[in-house]
Amino acid sequence: MKELIAGDWIVFAVYFVIVAAYGLWVYRRKRNADATSKDYFLAEGSLTWWAIGSSLIASNISAEQFVAMSGNGFTMGLAVSAYEWMAAITLVIVAIFFIPVYLRNKIFTMPQFLHQRYNSTVAMIMAVFWLLLYVIVNLTSILYLGAIAVNGISGINFTVCLIGLAFFAVIITLGGMKVIGFTDVIQVFFLIMGGLVTTYIAVSLVAEHSGSTGVLNGLKIMSEKANDHFHMILKKDNPSFIDLPGLTVLLGGMWIVNLNYWGCNQYITQRALGANLKTARNGILFAAFLKLMMPLIVVLPGIAAYVLYKDQVFDAGAQGSLKENADNAYPILLNLLPAGFKGLSFAALTAAVVASLAGKANSIATIFTLDIFKKLKPETPDYKLVSVGKITVVVAMILGVVISPFLGIDKKGGFTFIQEYTGFVSPGIFAMFILGFFWKKATSNAALFATIGGFIFSVIFKFLPKYVDLSFLYSSGFAVVGKDSGRYEIPFLDRMGFVFIICIIGMWIISTIETSRGVKTNGLDVDTSMFKTSKSFAIGSLLIVGILVALYSLLW
Repeated sequence: MKELIAGDWIVFAVYFVIVAAYGLWVYRRKRNADATSKDYFLAEGSLTWWAIGSSLIASNISAEQFVAMSGNGFTMGLAVSAYEWMAAITLVIVAIFFIPVYLRNKIFTMPQFLHQRYNSTVAMIMAVFWLLLYVIVNLTSILYLGAIAVNGISGINFTVCLIGLAFFAVIITLGGMKVIGFTDVIQVFFLIMGGLVTTYIAVSLVAEHSGSTGVLNGLKIMSEKANDHFHMILKKDNPSFIDLPGLTVLLGGMWIVNLNYWGCNQYITQRALGANLKTARNGILFAAFLKLMMPLIVVLPGIAAYVLYKDQVFDAGAQGSLKENADNAYPILLNLLPAGFKGLSFAALTAAVVASLAGKANSIATIFTLDIFKKLKPETPDYKLVSVGKITVVVAMILGVVISPFLGIDKKGGFTFIQEYTGFVSPGIFAMFILGFFWKKATSNAALFATIGGFIFSVIFKFLPKYVDLSFLYSSGFAVVGKDSGRYEIPFLDRMGFVFIICIIGMWIISTIETSRGVKTNGLDVDTSMFKTSKSFAIGSLLIVGILVALYSLLW
């Protein structure tokens, strides 16, 4: 039933009013302060550790998880949780090694880091690159998948959903990072509560339709009827191996995906760059713990939908819709929820989408305003920079609404679409950052090689199977028969690993040659004392590692 009844709308209205009222209160409380650009874009010194952690998760968890990762749960099962669980340990690494470097060197944007460490050319190229990536891939994907979900639950016209989500996000974003950061605490509450309720009811439905009751019985039935969906490491004969190639998720490209996303991404690091080191680390650790529970919210419902689909519980229309596109799993599942609970889950999904849109739009505005506009017009006063940022938010969102329906996001599967196309630039960016952090001899030309060369090599590896027979790589596990092409292809996570290695070697060779000829580099202020942590942080980090070891041991 594609509609929300009065009870659902009341629950959703309560969510909307709480978020809007709290955001307005935060905005008014801070409006008498000097409206500096750093205050607007970074909420400098204002966010608490729990606000930082909540904002990290609210910005990260969006339609790509609720809709697209649930879709992957439907097709490949729990293995896709690797993105979430590996992110938890990645966040610990970022908190220990990355954040201190940014804060010690007073770095507030990623292009600023590149300018400070390399030169203005590298910084400007990457600023433009990031803007295009954020608008064309990330912002559009969040908008499109969110609109699919809202349309699937409520029956509201797709275009209206698209515009409505964009409008709601713009209202929050125009208040600046303070409003985003503190309202994200409420967004995360609805996101987690609504998500857990959906999971509970979905798993209970599996039990009910199998003549049993209770969540534990539901999980047992799911593991029996879809045993292949409860393994973290996929075998080579699994159709989803091309997306999650076996041990690569532990030893290869998955690290590049996560370290680049959580440590070298304006959209994410921006939440911590306005705080002191202790607050930033505690916030990131809090986010890591929240990450551990995300598969319960976004993957298990997809597996439950798969079991219900196999048992033909859904009506003919839903069965056909799932056969056509697994990303429909979560919206269809929500239509089975009782009144009120459906409204809560609808609010959770909307919270996730709007929070991510707001965070992404704020990052787009920050990069454009501080790293492009201010460089072109350095005499611009601070208050005008804030105005430019607000205009940028509106323009970016309009572009997202206009172009998102034409990108074929629904054809590939939303989550895979985002991961693969972001992966064209991730290896080069991460190589440039990691050597820029910890190797003072890395030169600007070497960084340019990683930036441009990394993208070129990614494209070459993508289209190589059309011209070269890669069957010789099959036995080693670095090639698999493509889902659509029928040719041997290199899984995109492995492609990322290969390109990263090429970029590191290329940067080392270029930097070694140039420094031997007297080229000077701009090393950052880095020393080992920066990486010491508090005892409580160390205990929390070890607890996360222990939980991950237990999970992988149990679900290998």
